[in-house]
Amino acid sequence: MKGETNVRIAIDAMGGDHAPALIVQGALEAAVEWPDTELLLVGDTAAIEPLMKGQRPSNVKICHADEVIGPEDEPVKAVRRKKGASMVVAGQLVREKQADAMLSAGNTGALMATGLLVVGRMEGIERPALAPMMPTVDDIGVLALDLGANMDAKPEHLLQYAIMGSIYRSKVHGMEKPRVGLLNVGTEAKKGNEITKEAFELLQQAPVHFIGNVEARDVLTRNCDVLVCDGFAGNIMLKAMEGAAGLIFTSLKDAFGQSLMTKLAAAIMLPKLRTLKKKMDYKEHGGAPLLGLNGLVVKCHGSSDVVAVKNAVRQARIAIQGKLTESIAAEINGKRV
Repeated sequence: MKGETNVRIAIDAMGGDHAPALIVQGALEAAVEWPDTELLLVGDTAAIEPLMKGQRPSNVKICHADEVIGPEDEPVKAVRRKKGASMVVAGQLVREKQADAMLSAGNTGALMATGLLVVGRMEGIERPALAPMMPTVDDIGVLALDLGANMDAKPEHLLQYAIMGSIYRSKVHGMEKPRVGLLNVGTEAKKGNEITKEAFELLQQAPVHFIGNVEARDVLTRNCDVLVCDGFAGNIMLKAMEGAAGLIFTSLKDAFGQSLMTKLAAAIMLPKLRTLKKKMDYKEHGGAPLLGLNGLVVKCHGSSDVVAVKNAVRQARIAIQGKLTESIAAEINGKRV
């Protein structure tokens, strides 16, 4: 039936550097692109309504929330005390099955707390994992987990990360046999600390296509499809790569502006440089799922704009339609979807 919706996504309209304006605009564009998806904008109605400009698609609704969790708020305290915060209300919609997923560009720690305290941890999962896509030279990307949800991990946690990441790449990205690599200081089987050595043994017996240890220097060439690591090492790797990319683009900009000849060279190179910069752009991937919860929770970058929000909606739609959460639960608990 035309206009019927089969996917419901709650969006924290008040979270992020550009909220609510660009969050709402991104949601409106997504609503037009995918009329089968109902988008629930969670936040202050008085702030959201004017941004609609009188043109609200039928598949967009506003769910009022009169509080906001800011970047300076202590995550767990904020989630427990601000029951009416937009992020918390969005999480409640997922918990109560009024939404299939939630997106937020707000406080990362608070979103993790919302996932655990409000949405709830999946049975059998010890530690949910934050799994962003890392850009690669072939534009396919590497799903890396965990990159910041848990600073300390046990070998058993890394095993669960591998299973969840493999299912995600299969369900959301259509990969038939995603390659799973374990981040380490060398590719040899006996390399690493006690955690990675034990994890290596577990992954060899896991229901995933484990290719062994991989080194950080090779990740951008996509030496694996799913990169498994603890949040401490993973976050350091991510920040180092972000810093290196920023330094390279700044250095190129300075070099090309030094003389008439370099400016002419820049004009010739500009299309290629734009392509390279796009490859490194987080907006193209939308957001990072927090895997291992009783519902789909997606963390969008704090600086998310219209494009990033729209891509996050696209990403969530595919995951919901592919029964991602159900598939992870089935594999972890030995059941069938």
